[in-house]
Amino acid sequence: MSASEKGKSSTAASTDDSREPDEIREEIEQAREEMGETVAAVAEKTDVKQQARAKAGELKGQANAKAKELSAKAKEAAPDSAEEGMQQAQRLAKENPVPLAFAGVFLAGVVFGRLLSR
Repeated sequence: MSASEKGKSSTAASTDDSREPDEIREEIEQAREEMGETVAAVAEKTDVKQQARAKAGELKGQANAKAKELSAKAKEAAPDSAEEGMQQAQRLAKENPVPLAFAGVFLAGVVFGRLLSR
């Protein structure tokens, strides 16, 4: 131990001697509480299983929220009845007649090809 360190410890000892025992007990109790909090924080950080459970719960909540959101969007986009669905299909066919014509020609070719192959 160096001379400066000896001086510091003797100074600390002399100030410690002037304190009352109750003050020392309070400081010890405060130090114990702080150490307890520190140990609890370190234990929490090193508990991998608990961290995994917490993350899984968080992700599960996010997935449920996203599923509800997508379900609501699908309900908005889906027709309310078969008649409305049919009207929507007719409107789509009127707006885009060329793809519908190609689909019709393709289907006719498939049917015609099957009839010829018999």
